[in-house]
Amino acid sequence: MHTSIQNINMISNDDALYQRALLLLQTLEDAGFEAWIVGGFVRNMIMGETPHDIDIACSAPWQTTRLLCQSAGFETRETGVLHGTLTVLVDGCPFEVTTYRCDGAYKDARHPEQVEFVSSIEQDLARRDFTMNALAYHPDRGVLDLFGGVADIESGVIRAVGDPQTRFGEDALRIVRGCRFASELGFEIEEATYKGMLANKGLLSHIAIERVKVELDRLLLGKSAGETILKYVDILSAVLPELVAMRSFDQKTPYHCYDVLEHTTRAIDNVKPDLLIRWTTLCHDMGKPAAFFTDDDGVGHFYGHGAMSVFIARGILERLKASPAFVDEVCLLVKRHDDVIEPTPRAVKRMLTKLHGDPALFRALCEVKRGDTSAQAQPYRAPRRETVDALEQTLDSILAKDEAFSLSKLALNGNDVVALGVTQGPDVGQALQAALNAVIDETVPNEPEALHSFIHAWWNEQNSAE
Repeated sequence: MHTSIQNINMISNDDALYQRALLLLQTLEDAGFEAWIVGGFVRNMIMGETPHDIDIACSAPWQTTRLLCQSAGFETRETGVLHGTLTVLVDGCPFEVTTYRCDGAYKDARHPEQVEFVSSIEQDLARRDFTMNALAYHPDRGVLDLFGGVADIESGVIRAVGDPQTRFGEDALRIVRGCRFASELGFEIEEATYKGMLANKGLLSHIAIERVKVELDRLLLGKSAGETILKYVDILSAVLPELVAMRSFDQKTPYHCYDVLEHTTRAIDNVKPDLLIRWTTLCHDMGKPAAFFTDDDGVGHFYGHGAMSVFIARGILERLKASPAFVDEVCLLVKRHDDVIEPTPRAVKRMLTKLHGDPALFRALCEVKRGDTSAQAQPYRAPRRETVDALEQTLDSILAKDEAFSLSKLALNGNDVVALGVTQGPDVGQALQAALNAVIDETVPNEPEALHSFIHAWWNEQNSAE
């Protein structure tokens, strides 16, 4: 059915991206073909959200689209022509233009063995994943909604197009994609769709792990990330099996009022939508079930859970092929997330040295601690949050005064140390670290003359000890 959605016109008429898309539509339709804006743009406009890209479906073969667009002065790129997709640049803005198609049999739970180009937009929409994405829009014809997508958007429901078993059997990545949409949009997965996801989640083992990682990253950045993980853990356990041990794990401690999984997911929803912070928060307590024991009074303890959580976090992120630098940063923050840091310059600078002298990592650690605290038992939240806030204030003061907390901030370098008589090699690094420690402890000022005297004394002590 065609529905007139004025919201789209009201939001988009002055939008440069949308106006360029209309030029492209006009180019195709002036040549006698039919073209529609499809997918996420339509969904987002109905929701009143600004689009970041626009996809177009049309009746023209991609070869014809290429000729028409080149004749109109648009640059084209053959990015997916085996599936009928051509990228067209209009004033530098890229648009994916795809010939109407339906998919043949799927060979690997992800890719169709062949696609068939068809003549109608109705056939094209029928192959899409969810009703909210199976919408087409034309400025003159309004919204084409064959599967109740507008109503599902208005109700906040994620529903598969047609038979869920078929949709997820065709492409298992749609399972994680559905959870990602739930996180980003705050929508609920409809019951039959949920059951279809559960029944087919084993097929996710066939999906390239890099594609899974992209969806998980976007899920974690969503406004309802923690709530989604908690609600759909039975689905997500197919790609994050580590979640299972956390579910319903009673911590048996007065500091916590939630099980490990609910604590973690509440913490996620209380930290900034930053990938490093969200992944760290997801992983920070994963080692608790392995570290758990109760004392004679039945109180739970988790000594060493940070180190165990690091081990698990590294395994997850390396399995997902995250970059080594990102893995190392997450693991460093997981390792330090439970460290007690007094809000004093000395303690903050000590922690900075453990974080490679990186203030951004210290702020990320504070945010993880803030989220962790927000998901603990009520009596402990406010005072612990005040401590975290004080830590950041102390950091701000240190940075404003340009105080030394890393070797690069010292008022001498390795060449200076060698010139003072220290033997080249490991001794130079040890001397610099000793000097930095003395500066942090405020026993030596960060001034060249004072540091030279300190290095002389330190070196003499090292030699006399030998």
